[in-house]
Amino acid sequence: MEHQKIYRFKFGESFVAELNAFSKIHQYDQRSDFKQAWNDWLDDNSDLVETESRRLTTLGYEGDVVDKMFKSARYYYRKKGAEKKEPKKRHPYVGIQKELLTAMDEHILANSGLKPAVGFVDFCMNKQHIELLRAEVLSLLDVGVGCADMQSKIKKTYKNRYFILINS
Repeated sequence: MEHQKIYRFKFGESFVAELNAFSKIHQYDQRSDFKQAWNDWLDDNSDLVETESRRLTTLGYEGDVVDKMFKSARYYYRKKGAEKKEPKKRHPYVGIQKELLTAMDEHILANSGLKPAVGFVDFCMNKQHIELLRAEVLSLLDVGVGCADMQSKIKKTYKNRYFILINS
């Protein structure tokens, strides 16, 4: 059975806890003070460091493990916040009517030589599509989409469909 190659070597949980604790204690140290404290910490925790180094080397890590530990402590764990951030609220997805999507697809295929931005302007200026666009605008107004967001949404939809159709 072939093993999957590892590209990102992570430290073990117990080692991460110790490294994180060290980083938080020395979070605001100057670089020279941090480096001195790091060397002292390496001496005090030599068994833990040796065990983790052996584990990563066994997994196939080829770099300098102690250097990886230092960089993680200095540049990652030292700045990492303790609290979890709440994910941002996303707006509910508002779809575009099928008739408009079909008209966009037909226009894109018929005018594939145009750039997406030029094609979108041509699509909007075409008298065949005015009623579809008007119906879509009213539909988007009904669900509470603002004018600036509305134009952006229709334009983005056109460009996305352009790249899907041209690249397929």
